[in-house]
Amino acid sequence: MDLICPRISLVIATYNGAHRIGPMLQSLLEQRLESALWEAVVVNNNSSDNTTEVVGEFIAAHPEFNLVLTEEKKQGLSHARNRGIEVARGEIIAIIDDDEIASPGLLNDYLCFFDSHPEVAAAGGRIAAHYESGRPKWMCRYTERPIAGTLDLGEQVKPFPEGRYFGGGNMALRRSAIVRYGAFNPDLGRKGNTLLGGEEKELYARLHSAGEQIYYLPSASIEHIIPPAKLTRDYFERVCLRIGQSERIRTKSTGGYGRRWVAEIVKWSATLVLAVGYTLTMRPQKAKYLLLMRRQISRGLLSKNIKTD
Repeated sequence: MDLICPRISLVIATYNGAHRIGPMLQSLLEQRLESALWEAVVVNNNSSDNTTEVVGEFIAAHPEFNLVLTEEKKQGLSHARNRGIEVARGEIIAIIDDDEIASPGLLNDYLCFFDSHPEVAAAGGRIAAHYESGRPKWMCRYTERPIAGTLDLGEQVKPFPEGRYFGGGNMALRRSAIVRYGAFNPDLGRKGNTLLGGEEKELYARLHSAGEQIYYLPSASIEHIIPPAKLTRDYFERVCLRIGQSERIRTKSTGGYGRRWVAEIVKWSATLVLAVGYTLTMRPQKAKYLLLMRRQISRGLLSKNIKTD
């Protein structure tokens, strides 16, 4: 391992990821940034499969790169990411997931951007979906987000617009911002197979409310690999319900629960208009899943006894 302290660290949390982490690891070998300037920290979060062996073998096969494997015993994506941040040595912390493929310019583009914009605290890049079995016909750009977490705000570098925020699968922050405002809230985020989320949105809100500048950087992109198992109706219903429950937890803790319900009512109005449009243009499946998404999110917002583990 290179003894030079890297300038940017890439944190990847994984839970039972042995069968999916290979493409992500392989994409790290294609990074354009000089290897001495970056490191990757893979955090194994109590995997019961052979994730440790798969990642360990990959690290052993590529000693020319700064690749680190560590563990986090507290179950949860936020715990695992926070552990990775603690282990990381870089002044810039980038975060992606284990089921993604990093673009060759990901780390170079993030590092160059932060170097040229010292006033910026955080950034997020484009997230595109790669469907192993093809994109389903029922999906529209709204129902795609719960499944794939897609993010595309165009080709221009710009501050995140109101109502949008970076995705947890592709973001980067200055270490100084983490020291000042804290890392991920462990009450939010996935825990094992429990599909809670909202941890990146809560962190974004903390930074934004403090007046920090947060930018969209389209060139720092990733591909999110979506297997057929995530395209079933059951999975869609569960993940949308958990979105609503995550929003309840997040807004209850910040005092914004009432405002969130006002926003939900507005979203219902827009959903109904869109659903009518899809129906009139002979796309009833798109309308059906759009209404299903809104119903499940609203149900989650109303949930009182939320199982978090």
